[in-house]
Amino acid sequence: MAKTGIVHHIGTFLLFSASILFLITTISAPVVNDIGILKVKLINGTHGHQSVVTFGTFGYCILHAGSNDHDYCTPKHIGYDPTAIMAAIDDTSFNTASKDTTKALTRVMVLHPIVTGVSFIAFLIALGSGMCGSLFAAFIAAVTFLISLIVMATDFALFVIVRNHVNKDGSGSHATFSTGMWTMLVGTISLFLAFFFVLFSCCSARMHRQRGTSKEGGYVDGVAPATRRGRFWPSRARY
Repeated sequence: MAKTGIVHHIGTFLLFSASILFLITTISAPVVNDIGILKVKLINGTHGHQSVVTFGTFGYCILHAGSNDHDYCTPKHIGYDPTAIMAAIDDTSFNTASKDTTKALTRVMVLHPIVTGVSFIAFLIALGSGMCGSLFAAFIAAVTFLISLIVMATDFALFVIVRNHVNKDGSGSHATFSTGMWTMLVGTISLFLAFFFVLFSCCSARMHRQRGTSKEGGYVDGVAPATRRGRFWPSRARY
């Protein structure tokens, strides 16, 4: 039972870690200016600082912008057009397919807070739960993992298009994946591992319980103990 408990605690910790990692991606720019899923370092600079565009879940920020070296961020909203932003800031050229695709994919990023919330619910269910709770938590973790795969694939597809165009247009600006992308990736891996740890602890607990019940009833490896049959005729009294 001790080993089963340790495995369950590891799975619970991985669920908590996944929810925190997903939260970091969710609060990327413009919620937290410096956290981005994709960062673009521009060639211009102000007061020794290089201007940086950080693309996040609900918008973007331009860090060290203007002569006052201030940060400019858009209001938080679902869906935006990163191609139009880079075309206006850096004169990056995008074809029509890239524009339409990236604009549509930014709307899918609304799933970031959903994945964060559901993975945290799985953590709460797994925390201190019994066999049934662990099974339910493993089910939620599996569903959340599938959703996180969709979100992660969307993020990569979206920002690979932007990154490739920025890095190949010859302007000198450089785009790289940032914190929000890597926390999404590690969170998805943690969720995958958490599912197996929690499910294994649930199955192991059930096996231990069945073995304990068998021993209490005198069963050995599922086989009932042999019973001694008594005589069916009465013993004769000796005279």
